[in-house]
This record gives sequence, structure tokens and C-alpha cells, in this order.
Amino acid sequence: MTADSTALNGGPPGRGHDDATGAGRWAPGTQVLWRYRGNGARYRAQVHIARPVTVVRDDAEVLAVWMAPGTPCVRPVLADGTSVHREPLSTRYLKPRATRVESWHGTGVLKLARPGEPWSVWLFWEPGWRFKNWYVNLEEPRRRWSHGVDSEDHFLDISVGPDRGWSWRDEDEFAQAQVDGLVDAELAARVRDAGARAVRVIEEWGSPFRDGWEQWRPDPTWPVPPLPDDWDRPVG
Repeated sequence: MTADSTALNGGPPGRGHDDATGAGRWAPGTQVLWRYRGNGARYRAQVHIARPVTVVRDDAEVLAVWMAPGTPCVRPVLADGTSVHREPLSTRYLKPRATRVESWHGTGVLKLARPGEPWSVWLFWEPGWRFKNWYVNLEEPRRRWSHGVDSEDHFLDISVGPDRGWSWRDEDEFAQAQVDGLVDAELAARVRDAGARAVRVIEEWGSPFRDGWEQWRPDPTWPVPPLPDDWDRPVG
């Protein structure tokens, strides 16, 4: 599946279809939430990341969404308001957490998720739409609900450059999460297996890397989605 002229201005690349009437499918332009629960028993029932996004494509092959610059996003912080990444790694996962709403700075992000895969693939651009890199976010397969998807981040990630070279990211965070009890041995093994499978897809240049998404552009008429008041609503 390769990109063609329909990949521009909000259209989906490839030959997949958007079925607005299909069960559980969203039409292009629909605004939904992409959420992550907190890690560990203490926070797993809580939403710690919520990002309003616009649906680009939603079918049996892929869910593609666009997070526009300036999007109001919920992000985790320490209970005293300190940025999580300002806290030393040795104590980062031990201190109480809260959330804060901030606007997404920089260029937007295109997120691609294939059904059932324990990762999603994000595309980043430099200003002027110069493609920067793909980012493989290892995570629980997403659970769909009426207004979005929920997942749980698994710390370990993979960065993939335009030259198809790849490297592990956040291995130190993944290791610390195991030390601090947020990732047990069984989950760690599953994450490593998922990472190995993702690497095979990268090395074989399978979907979505081969599909031309780096040529995609958002529909200029799409507004920046607002953050719903009930962004943290529980999903049964």
C-alpha cells in the first residue's frame, strides 16, 4: 500500500476505506480522545494523559489521528506541580502524581495504530513539514470506547529515522519502572517481545512505515479540538 494524491489535505493514504456507518468506526474529521492510564496499581484506574485528536482514517487496517499544534493536553506532573522529567529517575516513579493541562508546543503529531498491536507509531515533522522521524510507542493494545481509545504506556520506545535506522529509547525509564514495581517480570517480558516484533516490522519496512504517511497533510479546515470537561471519565 503506497501513498497517492489522496494522502494530502486530510485524505487517507493507501486503499483502505473509512466506514462512517460501520460498528465502532469514526468518520474522518471526528474529534476523539487518545488517553493513557497511569502506571502501577496505584494509578492504573486513573487517566494521566488525555489528548484531543482528529480522526484521519479509521478502518480494519489502521486508526490514524492527528494531534494539532496548540492542542490542550492533560499530562502527568508530580503532586507539587513539578514536571515529571525534572525529578531524578531514582525517585521519579515513587512520588505522588497529579495532572495538569498544557498546550502542545511545536509541530503536530500523526498517530497510527493497527488493531491489536501493542504499540502505536507516531510521525514527527520539523517546521515547514520537513519529516523528522517515526516513534514507536510500546503500549497496551488500545481499548476503544464511544469517544476515544484508552491504553497504558510501557515506558520503552523505538525511534526510527528517515534513513530507516532505529534505536531504543527510554531504556533507563523501563529499567527503573521495573525496580519500582510499576512493571513486573511478566509485563517486562511482554514488552520486550513486543519491542522485538516491532523491530522486525521496521527492518522489513512493513506497514505503516512503507505506506507514505510522511507525505500526509491535515485538512486545513480542521479546528483544534477542545479538551472535554469529562476527559477523565471512567470507561467500564
